[in-house]
Amino acid sequence: MAEDMSKMLERLQQLQEQMARVQQDLSGQTVTSESGGGMVKVTVNGKQQIVKIEIDKEVIDPKDSEMLEDLIVAAVNRALERSKELADTTMADAAKSFLPPGFPMS
Repeated sequence: MAEDMSKMLERLQQLQEQMARVQQDLSGQTVTSESGGGMVKVTVNGKQQIVKIEIDKEVIDPKDSEMLEDLIVAAVNRALERSKELADTTMADAAKSFLPPGFPMS
């Protein structure tokens, strides 16, 4: 019984180490989303951090800053959503390698 507990604790530690590696790897993966037909592009890494914003000069109009603000918000929200999906998928795939076959994933 103690041996089973020891093995389980060892597997848990391995899982924690793998998850830490996956989290680190996610910081190097990026997704890009755009709005306004590509006038605003936002790049986000797998840790939901914005790493780049590109704005087409045509959309910069001091008299209509509200439109630019809306385009930025839309692009950021899309990029963050895609980044979260990337992170969720990557973490789930990593976790599956430690779970017994047929174990339900939510």
